[in-house]
Amino acid sequence: MPTDPQTRSDDELLGQFRARKRLALARAISIVENTRPGFQRLLHELHTEQGNAQRIGLTGPPGAGKSTLTSRLAAEFRKLDEQVGIVAVDPSSPFTGGALLGDRIRMNNISTDPGVFIRSMAARGSLGGLATTTNEVADLMDAYGCARVLLETVGVGQSELEIAGAADTTVVVLVPESGDSIQAMKAGLMEIADVFVINKADRPGADRLAQEIEVMLHMRLGDGSPAAAGHHGVSMRSVGKAARERSRAVAEEQGAWAIPVIKTVGQSGEGIDELVRTLDRHAVYLRESGELSRRRQARLAERVRAVVERQLKMLAWVDGRGEEMLEEALPALESGAESPYTVAARIVRAMGLETP
Repeated sequence: MPTDPQTRSDDELLGQFRARKRLALARAISIVENTRPGFQRLLHELHTEQGNAQRIGLTGPPGAGKSTLTSRLAAEFRKLDEQVGIVAVDPSSPFTGGALLGDRIRMNNISTDPGVFIRSMAARGSLGGLATTTNEVADLMDAYGCARVLLETVGVGQSELEIAGAADTTVVVLVPESGDSIQAMKAGLMEIADVFVINKADRPGADRLAQEIEVMLHMRLGDGSPAAAGHHGVSMRSVGKAARERSRAVAEEQGAWAIPVIKTVGQSGEGIDELVRTLDRHAVYLRESGELSRRRQARLAERVRAVVERQLKMLAWVDGRGEEMLEEALPALESGAESPYTVAARIVRAMGLETP
């Protein structure tokens, strides 16, 4: 029985992808990002071929130098002859919904390297949600053979925190000026950070911010003494050092990861070698502790939920009559003859589902 044109096209793309044709990776990402026909089959076929890449998320406030840091990391990994994938989540253009190419421009020193693949993605609303699509693009880079996949986000909002969940290792990047807002941000950051980086550490305030973070990390382990000391004339430098040493000792005793605070200067490359060593150490810790398996299982479970939600949305708004029914109901909605809930229930029933 002859195969249909779509299947033949998919098979050709898969063959080129597995032959490591760079253009095939670009095409595959476009198909997945735009949920074009065949995108789910493509991801399904490649599912067992990914899982080898270390996925590193970099998040933090705008202006922290994440793109420069990402570029430096990619260059270091290339020295090890590793292929690197970069997913740079850009702000959307309010007119086109597309990704601005600021990250690509800032990374122009590595963008011509054939061993580096950079994809800018728009932080726009989509049927699948940004976190889901980012995960799927990272899957493709992983299956393509990238040893490291770097996921860079634009800030520390909810979507960025979700994207951090796509990573095996999450790096929170701050700058000395972040000190004033660290208290406000600390709850979310403490939950996701595996490594703290203070970038632009040649600026005033870098040492103090490092010490504040180290004290906060130690407080998280349950010993509140360092916090009070910092307000009674005791040097924050000595408090931070003591907190760091105690935190490491407690973490080692519990078999946990002691979150490090690393100072870097992205422009000059200072501290990048230490960051690379730390990322490698964390990869070893994740594997040996079983945490990598736990994180990836949680990620896969969340993916299934997201894919179900996306398929339901497509069934309602793309494949079904949802938009048409909504347009027809707008006058009744405006007049009050109907409520959003009765219209929604009718659309759900048209999908062949029962409303609760």
